[in-house]
Amino acid sequence: MGYPVSRWKARSLMREAGVQVKHGRKYKVTTHSDHKQPVFENKLNRQFNVAAPNQVYVGDITYIWTREGWLYLAVVIDLFSRKVVGWSMSSRMKARLVCDALRMAIWQRQPQAGLIVHSDRGSQYASRGYRKLLEIHVFEGSMSRTGDCFDNAVAESFFGSLKQEQIHWCHYQTRFSAQQDVLQYISMFYNSHRLHSYLGYKSPNQYEVEIENIKKVA
Repeated sequence: MGYPVSRWKARSLMREAGVQVKHGRKYKVTTHSDHKQPVFENKLNRQFNVAAPNQVYVGDITYIWTREGWLYLAVVIDLFSRKVVGWSMSSRMKARLVCDALRMAIWQRQPQAGLIVHSDRGSQYASRGYRKLLEIHVFEGSMSRTGDCFDNAVAESFFGSLKQEQIHWCHYQTRFSAQQDVLQYISMFYNSHRLHSYLGYKSPNQYEVEIENIKKVA
């Protein structure tokens, strides 16, 4: 709320409220950029402030541990509102994973030709199927520089929130239970209720509705 307090004051207030800090876990590399596929230039170039919806999407992959093994999650985020507009989950980290996430975003949002779709240089995003999907819809591919996670900071930030607020504090017996938990987090909490300082402390859905209402009045 903007009140400056020391760490000791914060500690006493947290103790009084009965809350504890959630610590992040170690990072695991999921990007394999050592491949022979062609890559796109970095057209986004860390320009994360976008003036309108469906102009720039960013995508990335992360992992979730279950007793059945790894579950991989690919997401597509609209930079305008930070809304997750597409996602896909699978036990295998193949090109279809990222293609399905982008197809969901296309189905939900119907973006026009010229959309910039940014990602890292992982083999999934450099695959023939993914590049063909961009070509069919006349989208422009963009990729981060090698080994630079800050070029895709918004997607990394989403995964950090997902894991710190949900995933790291659950013990999933099955991939299905993890999938259901992720779906609920994205659709019922993150897009609908999670507040973002970048959006003036509004949720992605609320921000998009308010901007649309302002346009109608204007």
